[in-house]
Formats: sequence, C-alpha cells, structure tokens
Amino acid sequence: MAIRTEYIHQLRELRDDVVAMASMVDKAIGRSVEALQRQDVNAARQIVVGDMAINRQRWGTEERALLIIATQGPIAGDLRVVAATLHIVTDLERMADHAAGIAKIAIEIADEPLLKPLVDLPRMGDLARGMLNDSISAFIDDDAVAARTIAARDDGVDQLYDQIYRELLTYMLADPGTINRATRLLWAAHNLERIADRVTNICERVVFAVTGEMEENLASTY
Repeated sequence: MAIRTEYIHQLRELRDDVVAMASMVDKAIGRSVEALQRQDVNAARQIVVGDMAINRQRWGTEERALLIIATQGPIAGDLRVVAATLHIVTDLERMADHAAGIAKIAIEIADEPLLKPLVDLPRMGDLARGMLNDSISAFIDDDAVAARTIAARDDGVDQLYDQIYRELLTYMLADPGTINRATRLLWAAHNLERIADRVTNICERVVFAVTGEMEENLASTY
C-alpha cells in the first residue's frame, strides 16, 4: 500500500511540475508582448535571462518522468500520461524560446519608434495564452473533449496573423523605409503563431493520454 501511495504521489508531482512550467511560460509570453509594446529593454532582457529557469524546469520534469518509468513501471493510462508529459514540457520549452525571441525583437527595435500602435499582436498573445492555460487544465482534468475544442481555437490566432501580415506588407510597399521595423513586428507575430501551434501539440498529447489514440492536426480537423 505504501508503494502504491508513493506512486500516486509521484504522478501527482509530475502533473504539478507541468502546471508550474506552464505558468512560467505564460508569464514569459505576456511579459514579452508587453515589453515590445512599451519598448521596455530592461524587461525584455529579464525575459531572455529567465528563459534558462524555464529550461531547468523542463529538465527537472523530464528527470522525474524518467525516474517514474524506471522505478514504477507504469502501464496503460499512467504510461501514456508520463509519455505525454515528456512531449508537453518540450513544447512548453519551445514556447518559452518564442517568447524570448519576441523579447529580443523588443531590444533590437527599442531605439526606433514603433511602426504603429500594437493592437492585433497583443490580441494574438491573449488568445495564445488562453489556449495554453486551458490546454493545461485539460491535461490535469484528463479532458479530451476540451482538448479538441481548444485546438480548434488556433484558427483565430492564424486569422490575426494573416491580418497582421497583410497590414505590415502594406506599410512596406508604401514606404521601403519601414521594412526593418515591419519585418521585426512580423517575426514577433510569427512567434505568437508558433506558440499557438505548439498548444495544439499539447492538445494532441492530452487526447492521446486520455484515449490512447493519436489524433494529429486537431486544429484543422475538429
């Protein structure tokens, strides 16, 4: 009985690690977009430096997951949860890299006025963060139905990205002198679009953990 209790405790700690890492990533995304809006170099640099802490969280979670596999021999649903965790923390770490990428862009263009007030780009960030938080809730709750629904919300992020792309292209065509600033804002938007894509990866892993079936491209098929 004591062994079983410890096993359940380890699985709970594994999920807690994912929640903690997702919270760190969520904050990094929000702060990176805010740093870009405010052209706040100090805040942007803190995000870049803080990326290492997120990397360490990933490594620690991976070690815990591998230890569970090695010592507890999980099977069936438990094994799927552990396997899903290994993939989820990888996607979370990549999201943090995208957030750091936005922060670096904020640093690069801090000496120039913003090409335009940022409206749709922060909306992209809000949508992506909402998807991220809800996907982690679906993971904790073993909710495959919610995971499929969350993945479908990626279409809204893609639509905003297309809108930003068209708008920035208009600026560049009208005035070649805006190309540098417009291109960097486009890169920032692309980072947010990729963050949302990685949330759909998490949703796929949630569905796999719950059902045992790998459903790819949830965003485009749901």
